[in-house]
Amino acid sequence: MKICVVGAGAIGGLMGAKFALAGEEVTVIDQGTHLAAIQKNGLKLNWEDGSEHVAKNIKAVDSVAKAGPQDMIILALKAHYLESVARDIPSLIGPDTVIVTVQNGIPWWYFHKHGGEFDGHRLESLDPDGVLEKHIDGDRIIGCVVYPAAAITEPGVIHHVEGDRFPIGELDGSESERVTKLYDTLVNAGFRSRILDNIRSEIWLKAWGNLSFNPISALTHATLVEICQFSETRKLAAAMMQEAQDIANKLGIEFRHTIEKRIAGAEGVGAHKTSMLQDVELGRSLEVEALIGAILELGGLTATPAPSIEAVYACVKLLNKIMLLQGAGVRVSDAA
Repeated sequence: MKICVVGAGAIGGLMGAKFALAGEEVTVIDQGTHLAAIQKNGLKLNWEDGSEHVAKNIKAVDSVAKAGPQDMIILALKAHYLESVARDIPSLIGPDTVIVTVQNGIPWWYFHKHGGEFDGHRLESLDPDGVLEKHIDGDRIIGCVVYPAAAITEPGVIHHVEGDRFPIGELDGSESERVTKLYDTLVNAGFRSRILDNIRSEIWLKAWGNLSFNPISALTHATLVEICQFSETRKLAAAMMQEAQDIANKLGIEFRHTIEKRIAGAEGVGAHKTSMLQDVELGRSLEVEALIGAILELGGLTATPAPSIEAVYACVKLLNKIMLLQGAGVRVSDAA
């Protein structure tokens, strides 16, 4: 199968390497020193058990236009970077191409084939000008939730931290031939997967933690265990999760875990820096809208108040603006 991974970062690189090692024909698209290292040495994957693997049979290019038509497209860029490649995605499309989205948070396609009151509604916070909706064919999308954790440790090298689950699902809940083929491809590459009849419920389950722990960590520079063991931030996370659950319930979503169980799970991860805190330290643009803003927009649609989420959103959005204006990150350092 011809697979194109758009964005060979931590998760895209992990998927691209595993697919290539399993014998798929993989093209990755990236930039800079990371791309140059992949072109020169292949894509190196260090697994959590200490084993090292190098996918040398991998094509690496710097633009979508150079990849050509594909059987499968993995959109692995963070949500706020998707618009930069959206207009070129049609060049990757063949007769039966599927598009797999692996972004954190609420996806821009949330109401495509939703079937409910807001069926077809475009989320302004994620696709304000309709660029994604226009250039990325919603009918080709298969939803996917990412549970593995990984990091780029040096150009061309991906370190797998933990996890191997990629639940997937058609947007209309059907069990199609193409979603079964994606399942087989993931399993053949060494991942665990399940075909779900309600991929949005799984998206909410992960978003539940992302919308609270990520911005709280970005603002406080605390790890997951520190947030969960500090009574005030534990209460804040719980309040944000309750507001999100109220919104999700109005959209027909039921959670299979309690808030306390979800917080306990995060606490159990230990001294882990969330992806948003890592981006703050490195001065990168933050996933504010996908993780938080979109949930507030859904709150507005369903007339559900979310004061805790709104307050944290305002603070982290201002932090993002200041970092981008100053071209700098924020890191806690030893006192002089």
